[in-house]
Amino acid sequence: MTTRTRPTAVLVATAGIAAFVLLCASALAAGTVSPLPASDYAVRSVCATPAPGHAGCLALKLVPKTSAARAHARPLGMTRSTAPAAGSATKICEQPTAAEGCYGLRPQDLHSAYQLPTTASGTQTIALVDVYNDLHAGADLEAYDKEFRLPECTTEDGCFEQVNQNGEAGNLPFPSTQTSLTDEEAACESGEESACVEVEEAYGWGVEISLDIETAHATCQSCHIALVEADSSAYTDLATAEEAAVRLHANEISNSWGGSECEAGPRCIQDSSAFNQPGVVITASAGDDGYLNWLGESPGYANYPASSPHVVAVGGTRLDLRNGEWAGESVWNDGGESGGIRDGHGAGGGGCSIRFAAPAWQQSLSNWSAVGCGSKRAVADVSADADPYTGLAVYDSSPECEEQLEEENAKKEIVVHTSYWCTIGGTSLSSPLIASVYALAGGAQGVEYPARTLYEDAASSPSSLHDVTEGSNGACLTPFDEGTASPSCTPAEEAKNSCSSKLLSCLAGTGYDGPTGVGTPDGIADFQPSAEALAGIGGGGGGEGPPPTGSGGSGSGSTGTVWIPPPAPVVAPTTVTGTPTTDLSGLELTIKAVIALNKSRPKVAEISFTFLSNADVRVLATLQKRAGKGRHKHWQTMTHPLAIAAAVGRNSRHLSGRAALGSGSYRLVLTTAHGSAQSVVFTIG
Repeated sequence: MTTRTRPTAVLVATAGIAAFVLLCASALAAGTVSPLPASDYAVRSVCATPAPGHAGCLALKLVPKTSAARAHARPLGMTRSTAPAAGSATKICEQPTAAEGCYGLRPQDLHSAYQLPTTASGTQTIALVDVYNDLHAGADLEAYDKEFRLPECTTEDGCFEQVNQNGEAGNLPFPSTQTSLTDEEAACESGEESACVEVEEAYGWGVEISLDIETAHATCQSCHIALVEADSSAYTDLATAEEAAVRLHANEISNSWGGSECEAGPRCIQDSSAFNQPGVVITASAGDDGYLNWLGESPGYANYPASSPHVVAVGGTRLDLRNGEWAGESVWNDGGESGGIRDGHGAGGGGCSIRFAAPAWQQSLSNWSAVGCGSKRAVADVSADADPYTGLAVYDSSPECEEQLEEENAKKEIVVHTSYWCTIGGTSLSSPLIASVYALAGGAQGVEYPARTLYEDAASSPSSLHDVTEGSNGACLTPFDEGTASPSCTPAEEAKNSCSSKLLSCLAGTGYDGPTGVGTPDGIADFQPSAEALAGIGGGGGGEGPPPTGSGGSGSGSTGTVWIPPPAPVVAPTTVTGTPTTDLSGLELTIKAVIALNKSRPKVAEISFTFLSNADVRVLATLQKRAGKGRHKHWQTMTHPLAIAAAVGRNSRHLSGRAALGSGSYRLVLTTAHGSAQSVVFTIG
């Protein structure tokens, strides 16, 4: 393997070199311009086929096959109007940039397609569980943000953190340094096969990491991002990383990887309690090998962890985006007998689990019997864009996305420069996208298993989703049509080949279906628990809930000040905020809590408090800590919400948890199902 570095020089060649960017100029006349046909592209998995007992990442790279495609002179993944903005180039992609949409979907395209806000109403942390260390994760995100003018998200401002599978910022997995990567590349060149495998896997997972991070930040631009890097793709290491993400108090965790569940054998995945995290939104990719992985190495089984009833399983679609507007979606399926995923095509995963029972909210579907899974879990729960042809523009400064481009400068010279933009899809895209939509909606909000929210809201308000009714992820048994880069079967034929006795498990239809679940996002309403669901939350724990609306110290409403008297200077003045018309008032720490907070490293459970309620109401109590630096400071959730059944009058409670609290500013927040809130701020140390 040749050692590759990130070149920075700009080379000037002769004008005789072909300028690919001019090849499609004739197609960019006034009106609208569409992408090149899918037959101009191939698709390649960025990760190698995993060894037994290991998971594979599910990112798929769109590879240009023709000179026109390599020129990036058409918008990719969307149809666009050619009307230029004032002072811009006269034609779209005349000088190709990611910001113009020449490398795939942009942040604004995700928001316009799915009608999403750009920020969450409160602090949310999205954890991304991946494998190996990406040496340039922070720098690549910075380049992505600069291209699309997104808010910065860096380690310096506390927005981005990169940890190992134990949740530690140090001791990151291979390659921990550029030197370690260079040494392993040298070993590969000398013929050491194991070194070649490790280098190849590290580069592939690096692209996966870039996709995950950039999708999350593009979708929720106020969310904090925690990249948790497992030592290897072994399921045991990934489960360890999953648990570390929970300890980091992530509100949402995305898993863009998986493998076939099966009954016995070395490739079988053992179920792990790491995914049973009540109150945390955990999303998992349904897979890129079609119904029951018919295109994959282990056909006949659904993907795990997507098949776990504890997670939100995310299927894949092909998005039709026209001038920034959603124009339809269909099940993603580019498979065919002579064109399986190993030859460059794929299809959204799904199917009936053979190991797990369907949760109650899935079995309660009005059309559940037509799905054909009986008492077993069906994959997926929800879906989003995954087809690489309508994939996301991703910046990744590795050989995987390195590309030499030629363009003509003002002196009519051909300038050769290096680009690190590529187009990535697969259900590796849809999983972090859906996790981020949950973040925009406020997270689990105390609901034990957030997938339940999707089903209940879809039943009561189906218009809050795009119902995908076209396509199938079933097998096509006739040769792949290379001329159109699509299966040569109709969806009905695919379904007949794969699931004729249980059509809705692999064929899209009205309402719930296996390939796309309850549908794709159309706003965030279907990802928010109903008032009835929140009011019914009981017991303790449950996961990360969103900070309440209007709970900040500068918010409107009644305010008061509770002073902690000497000799207890470690606890600063506290402020109670809220709205006069809310159900809650009079929140204050108890004297016992004040005394405890003056000790060195008090326990969370020592924070006791009282408050008044003018009604019988369910209340969530959450502890937050002030984090970040300078103007980027924010409130970071420290504990799982404590659900309280408050009665009319004065209520006394204390938080639960044995964790010790260090120095810093803290905020105790109480909120009700209807959004009323109270908070009290105090300082330790």
